[in-house]
Amino acid sequence: MTLRYQTLPVTPFQQNCSLLWCDETNEAALIDPGGELPRLLAAVAERGLTLKAIWLTHAHIDHAGAAGQLAREHSLPIVGPHPGDQFWIDGLPQQSAMFGFPAAEGFKPTRWLADGDTVTLGRETLQVRHCPGHTPGHVVFHAPQIERCFVGDVLFAGSIGRTDFPGGDHATLIASITQRLWPMGDETVFIPGHGPESSFGRERRSNPHVLGT
Repeated sequence: MTLRYQTLPVTPFQQNCSLLWCDETNEAALIDPGGELPRLLAAVAERGLTLKAIWLTHAHIDHAGAAGQLAREHSLPIVGPHPGDQFWIDGLPQQSAMFGFPAAEGFKPTRWLADGDTVTLGRETLQVRHCPGHTPGHVVFHAPQIERCFVGDVLFAGSIGRTDFPGGDHATLIASITQRLWPMGDETVFIPGHGPESSFGRERRSNPHVLGT
């Protein structure tokens, strides 16, 4: 097993930024760097990793707020999300003011993602699934080789993502969970955007928001 990760909750929203790396090459990516860049960069340095990319599940401020600055200061590509989140990216400065975050730099993703795409890190490849509902352009990163999925705000332990923001849709979110996440397998552990890890099987059996799906 060469793919490893560390969860680093950041911002007052306690958003789970994931530091992901290939053990063979020490190449790393940060998934959803919402803020607290000095802390995130310290974690990269502490493990002797080389940061190669920023991956975004979606463009809400607590997930993408520091992406522009990090990309600019360290010449990193921003990979993701899906183009459906363009309006959220455009609105990052307004989001930062609304929620009391440090001013967010605008950015243009180096690469947009679509359902069925893959992303690579060192010698490892992850699969991309487009999972709209929380936001129109939300994607998840599936690493079947370690039975893990980084799901952003699609699904939580005991809950699901909010759908009352612009572009959100409850029925679409449920379809994303049942048609895109459940087929990854009951044993797959997911890293949500907030809160503790769980497994798809556990949520399928006990999550009140998706029982019977």
